[in-house]
Amino acid sequence: MAFPAHRAHWQFFGLVLAVVGLVLTAGTSGVNDWRVWHVDDVSVITSGVAWVGIWRACFYSHVLETLEFCQSMSITDSFVPAEIAAAQVLCMTAIVLGIAANLIAGYAVRHVYFTINENHIRWAFSLAGALYLLTATCSLVSVFWNMTSVLKNRTIDFPPEFQLPPAPYRQELGIGIVMGIGSSVLLILSGLLFLSYRPSAKLQKSKNNAWETQGRYSRMKNRRAGDILSAITEIREGNDNPAFIAEEQL
Repeated sequence: MAFPAHRAHWQFFGLVLAVVGLVLTAGTSGVNDWRVWHVDDVSVITSGVAWVGIWRACFYSHVLETLEFCQSMSITDSFVPAEIAAAQVLCMTAIVLGIAANLIAGYAVRHVYFTINENHIRWAFSLAGALYLLTATCSLVSVFWNMTSVLKNRTIDFPPEFQLPPAPYRQELGIGIVMGIGSSVLLILSGLLFLSYRPSAKLQKSKNNAWETQGRYSRMKNRRAGDILSAITEIREGNDNPAFIAEEQL
């Protein structure tokens, strides 16, 4: 007997990679240091370094009430650049798609290892793989767009309450962008592994044999029903019984 689980070990490995990738995707959205700003004026930003994420901008200061000073950014704020606003939407979309992909992938792996319903295995793997690729695409678009802004040293016109200059003298990539690239790579690998799933030839052959056996049974059943119907028709038409004909000839 052929077991589908014998050909699904790579898909199980892909599910593990996807779980790690989704955790990193959520972490990417939450970290503050997508951009690391180095500033000249250290009168307020005493560390000389500020971190700009997609939700908050933070820095350390010894002259303010709190050691770590942070201000939130929203998509509705007019000063927020397009790449940060898009990243807020795309990162949340990626998390939702990743959760849905993990649920479908878990459903598929459970069915393939316990052979619960073999007919649902292939489409579940394909759907999960497509969602993983879509999740990685959302994450990569937001990450590369912000990475381009960092490499081109683009400025952000922060309002006065942020205590940040509009432009640093130098900025560099933060850990958030690195995490986003790493999570996207894991999700792409998972998606390709799920899309590459193929049921075994023995499993397909056994399914074909089952359909063939069912077809033969149906034909035999129909043939028997036809014979019975023919016999009933002969009786109703008054055809001579062969047994009586033989007795009369004797």
